[in-house]
Amino acid sequence: MKSSLTHWVPPVSRERIISQFPKWYTPEACLQLKEHFHAQVRSACQQSPGTAGFCKDNFDRDYKATIGVDFEMEHFEIIGMPYNLQIWDTAGQEKFKCIASAYYRGAEAIITVFDLADIQTLDHTKQWLEDALRENEPDSSFIFLVGTKKDLVSGAVCDRTELDAIRFAKAMQAEYWSVSAKTGENVQEFFSRVAALAFEQSMIKELESTPGHRAQIGAGNLIKLEKNTMEVPEDNAGVSLSCC
Repeated sequence: MKSSLTHWVPPVSRERIISQFPKWYTPEACLQLKEHFHAQVRSACQQSPGTAGFCKDNFDRDYKATIGVDFEMEHFEIIGMPYNLQIWDTAGQEKFKCIASAYYRGAEAIITVFDLADIQTLDHTKQWLEDALRENEPDSSFIFLVGTKKDLVSGAVCDRTELDAIRFAKAMQAEYWSVSAKTGENVQEFFSRVAALAFEQSMIKELESTPGHRAQIGAGNLIKLEKNTMEVPEDNAGVSLSCC
């Protein structure tokens, strides 16, 4: 996934306005336990005029598998600043592997997805993550492990699967979430979390690279993210997604 700050963006819906740092899914596997944005970032945003969007907000029962790469741009407002999250969704099938690798480079976040109803897919996430990490500098991307189709499993089955997933997440140094695209459970919360982490990291980098000056908010080229089924564009920060 990739994200960016740009000069103009479409209106942002109320649920995509982020004023407080979004909470993690589980403290056992999260990237940061902090509850507030970095003070320097908040100060910079308060001093600058704002300009900084999930996807279609609907569940398609007849959704077709991604062929190669799909792309979405989502608009947010984060502590007063407009923010674009570019989501590059790369196909999970082995035959598209050579195509997908080109879209992993420069990702601010890598999101690797597995099926909660099929525990075997969890084993595949390690290889997808290794492929994505090869295309990026060490420690340059936030890593997320996401269990999908939560609506298809009982509470007891989900709890057992999540124990294994959390262990995987810790080993991968990833933050764990479980979601359901059908019911919408945790979807908005997850993408808000991804956007906030990416936004803050890109702002900190920008502030560090311009000592004594205000960050060039709105200048673009600030953020990027990755998932084996999600991503974002040039002149924007982004995220890339990878699926099992």
